[in-house]
Amino acid sequence: MEIRNRPDEWKIEQGLSGAKLPFLDQTGPEPVFIQPRAWPELTKDQAAIDAVGNRDELFTRELEGWKGYVEWEKYPEKKEKAHKILTSQVFPPNPEFQMGLIPDTNPVLPGTHWKMWHHAVGGELTDVPEDSWKTVLREKHPEMLHLLQFPYNGEPPKRLVTDKAVTPNSLHFVRNHGGIPLIDKDKWRLDLDGLVKNLRTFTFDDITDESKFPRIEKFVTMQCSGTRRIEQISLYAGQGDEVPQAPWAEGAIGTAKYLGINLKDVIEACGGLVKPAKHLELYGAETYFKDNEVMNYVVSVPWSKVKYDEVLLCWEMNGEPLPAIHGYPVRIMVLGYIGARSVKWVYRIKAIENPSLAPVQSKEYLYFNQQTGKHNQQPTDGIQIQEMPVSSAIMSPWTKQVVIHNGKIHCKGWAYSGGGRWPERVELSADGGFSWYAVPNANLSKKGKWTWRTWSIDLPCDVEGWIEIVCRCWDSSLNTQPLTVRAAWNWGLHVTHSAHRISVYSINKTRARTAEKLKQFEATGSPLAPLTWPEEFPTQSWDDYKKFWEENEPRDVD
Repeated sequence: MEIRNRPDEWKIEQGLSGAKLPFLDQTGPEPVFIQPRAWPELTKDQAAIDAVGNRDELFTRELEGWKGYVEWEKYPEKKEKAHKILTSQVFPPNPEFQMGLIPDTNPVLPGTHWKMWHHAVGGELTDVPEDSWKTVLREKHPEMLHLLQFPYNGEPPKRLVTDKAVTPNSLHFVRNHGGIPLIDKDKWRLDLDGLVKNLRTFTFDDITDESKFPRIEKFVTMQCSGTRRIEQISLYAGQGDEVPQAPWAEGAIGTAKYLGINLKDVIEACGGLVKPAKHLELYGAETYFKDNEVMNYVVSVPWSKVKYDEVLLCWEMNGEPLPAIHGYPVRIMVLGYIGARSVKWVYRIKAIENPSLAPVQSKEYLYFNQQTGKHNQQPTDGIQIQEMPVSSAIMSPWTKQVVIHNGKIHCKGWAYSGGGRWPERVELSADGGFSWYAVPNANLSKKGKWTWRTWSIDLPCDVEGWIEIVCRCWDSSLNTQPLTVRAAWNWGLHVTHSAHRISVYSINKTRARTAEKLKQFEATGSPLAPLTWPEEFPTQSWDDYKKFWEENEPRDVD
């Protein structure tokens, strides 16, 4: 008899190794199993690559004092040569992290493709992955969770996310889309062009000159559209790629005090916009890759956002010069929008008529209908994500945690809403969302038009065993969160704004038997943790067992 089982057959059948699960085609007279594709042989056409030319000369540093910066947008022929290099070789696959176990390493994911692409293009990009990691180690807290080593994506551990209402620079999350350029502020410049009356170039001294531009200091919460993505991944896999779809948890949000100027004032210093300008295209100095194409990081924001003083040029963060990893020497801050629009290492702003056609604006950060996916998606099906909806998250306790309490479980977390709205009420439930308790106003941090509110509550909980704690927020416009992750799931795995749910094992010490049993664990030295470890002492004496049945009816009756 032919045995067809594989050693991992059970895991595949149970969906625990989904990347190996064959597709089932039921459109014909007989079902057909379509096996996952084997990765092609790793090949390299060295002759084609050599024919491109000397990479050190082709992809040289664009400006003195701008290490790691290559200008792509002005040179289509340079883009073509980089494209030829990338398409003349086969790179290894990305690691599978949605349909299998996420690695228990830190960094979690290495960014294999992006490192190899930088090395393949070469020239000024050759050392960018290694230089960027050195910057991470130099500027970030040693306890940061490195979700993606390159380009760097990292968030603080839960216990530190809301430790302070203002996030220290070293603990502020980072979502980079490329390497970290190292730019000398005395060499930095900003070009304003496109549909402006007068084309101008500004230096660092120009924009920090208070006689020309009044300074503004604002507390701003920035949130990645991928915040809490792990909840969507845990439910259903979505668009795959370790860079756009890094497995963010609840820490991809942070609040800092920024010093800068209104971008509107800089536009006015150029004589203002000329018709038909309605959008501003923002250019960042990092190198970005998409579909074997090479480019600078480019997005856009509408003029209507800029003219209401909601887009800033900033050079300080929490009273210090911007860290390199956060965009030194100057970055854009778009208040109330997803972090992807707040361009780091900004070097050019171009006034245009319509939203940017650059891939990050037009083909990424899109919110799709739930029936849209790999089989049918196209960019125009998605809504370009700008303002973040209302959201909240529980930072303590953690899901699957055992909590010993005296009838109340102490919980803490954050709440936020984009677009200039703010959290007005935060509510928690210990019974899956049937009964809600409002966080006392005294336990909410100060309101701010552009900031989160951190919170804490002693949540009443009488029941024991597995419970589901749920958190939701109502913002100043009375928007609230959908109650399930399924309601928020989308192919791009963006904007997980459903009510945050965690499973907790409740041990209520106010119950007499529980208190007595806990003393027994302590007296015998029997481990209470982990929860699944069997007790090392009898949970009931035989005398008590027999006495119970003497005083009660038997299990079965005649």
